[in-house]
Amino acid sequence: MAKAKAPRRTLDSYTVKPINKTVKPGDCVLMRPSDPSKPSYVAKIERIESDGRGPNVRVRVRWYYRPEESIGGRRQFHGSKEVFLSDHYDTQSADTIEGKCMVHSFKNYTKLDAVGNDDFFCRFEYNSSTGAFNPDRVAVYCKCEMPYNPDDLMVQCEGCSDWFHPACIEMSAEEAKRLDHFFCENCSSEGQKKLQNSHNTRQSDAKAETKRRRR
Repeated sequence: MAKAKAPRRTLDSYTVKPINKTVKPGDCVLMRPSDPSKPSYVAKIERIESDGRGPNVRVRVRWYYRPEESIGGRRQFHGSKEVFLSDHYDTQSADTIEGKCMVHSFKNYTKLDAVGNDDFFCRFEYNSSTGAFNPDRVAVYCKCEMPYNPDDLMVQCEGCSDWFHPACIEMSAEEAKRLDHFFCENCSSEGQKKLQNSHNTRQSDAKAETKRRRR
């Protein structure tokens, strides 16, 4: 006579023994790949379950895909720490968790003072069967009309507020870093007028202040 299966229990949290880290639903984690030459997988924990028999704890996860794992592959504008939230769910042993990580929104990622090894960002949801992305389009910048890659240096035009890659405006990265002001070729004449007017205004204000002090 077969033994009845022990009922599965849903856990609020679980401490992964190999790393002594406590995880809970909603946490993002790094999971050990079957091929040790590959980078750790990134996943979001949906549910933690125990079968009631000792340490056999499993996690229901929703996978994040790296750009190179998607149907279209990695493209120029994909950041090195970019991942896509997929519709691919799976159940894994909790002991395959290597550590916790943080998947930021794109906006919050660009505001980080420093990016750590366990920091990632997501701006797309990804359909693993069709290769479709949501949203299917994002804002583009520069003359090359590419989405923003936070790994790449860009300079902002003070006229139109568009962002440009130094190489696309025939400028080196070192030159771009030294810029105090930048106007693209479409805004350059108007921008120079604004800078000159601002300079003249400051000079006039300085002269007026000097006259007041003399009185």
